[in-house]
Amino acid sequence: MFRSGFVNIIGRPNVGKSTLMNALMDENMSIITYKPQTTRHRILGIVNGENFQIVFSDTPGFVHDPAYKMHDKMNRFVMSAFEDADIMLLVTDKSDRYTRDHILIRKLNSLASPVFLIINKIDLMDEDELLTLINEWQDLLDFTECIPISASQKLNTDKVVKLIKENLPEGPEYFPDDQLSDRSVRFFVSEIIREQIFLLYREEIPYSCEVAIQSFKDEEKIIRIEAHVFVNRKTQKSILIGKGGKAIKKLGIESRKKMEDFLGKQVFLELRVKVRENWRDDDQLLNKMGYQQ
Repeated sequence: MFRSGFVNIIGRPNVGKSTLMNALMDENMSIITYKPQTTRHRILGIVNGENFQIVFSDTPGFVHDPAYKMHDKMNRFVMSAFEDADIMLLVTDKSDRYTRDHILIRKLNSLASPVFLIINKIDLMDEDELLTLINEWQDLLDFTECIPISASQKLNTDKVVKLIKENLPEGPEYFPDDQLSDRSVRFFVSEIIREQIFLLYREEIPYSCEVAIQSFKDEEKIIRIEAHVFVNRKTQKSILIGKGGKAIKKLGIESRKKMEDFLGKQVFLELRVKVRENWRDDDQLLNKMGYQQ
C-alpha cells in the first residue's frame, strides 16, 4: 500500500511554522528569522519514502487585521490550506492565545481530516506550564494528536513524522520522487535575499521590501543573477543602499554566500533597489510577485 497526502501547516506569525517545516524536510525550504511574518507565500515541500509521499505546505502567519492587500492575499494562502488538507498541523506556543470562535479554530473543528496540535518551543517552558497549556487547548480544539516539540532543536519532530505516516490515507504519488518543492529555483533565490534583508536591516525596512528576480543565467562556470528589491519610499531606498553603498554591498555578499551554498555553484549577483509606492496594495504588481492562488 502506498500512502500519500497533503500535510498543511498553519498558525499565527512567529510561532515556528517555517522552522518546523525545515526540520521535517531536513532542508531550508522557508525563511527563518526571529521576526514575525517572514513567510509570505504557501510553499510546498515534498518528502519521499519507499511506500509514502508527504507533501508539506508552509503558509504565512494568519493576520487578524490585514493592513494591506498583501496581507489579504497572505490570508488567502492560509485559507487555501483547508481545501486540500489530508492532515492539518496547527502550530502554537505558550504566548499564543485563541478563543473557540476564532476563524482558524472554527474551521479546524469542522474538518473531517485529522488535526495535530503542535505545541512548539517547549524548551522555553516547564512541565507545569505545558500541562496547563494542553488542558486549555482541550477546551478549544478537537485535535487528533497533541505533540509538544521544539522545532529549533528538532525535539520530538521525529514523532510528528511518525504520526503523519500513520495517518496518511492511501493515495498516489503526486510529485516525482526527486522533486523537493513546487517552487522554482528563482523563487528560493529571491527568498534568500529577502531573508538577509530581515537579518541585516531593522524596524520597518524588511516589511516594506519585496524581491523580484529579473534575470537568471546559468552559465558553464557561474550563475549570473539580477534582482530588484522594491521599497515603498525613497528614504527606504537610501537606508537599504546605505552610506557609500556599504549596506547593499553587505546584503549582496551575504546573499551570494547563501546562494552558492544552495546552488552549489559560483554566483554573480547584481542588486538594484526600485521605489514602488504602495506596492503592498498594488494588485497587478502583487500578482507579478506571486501573490496569487
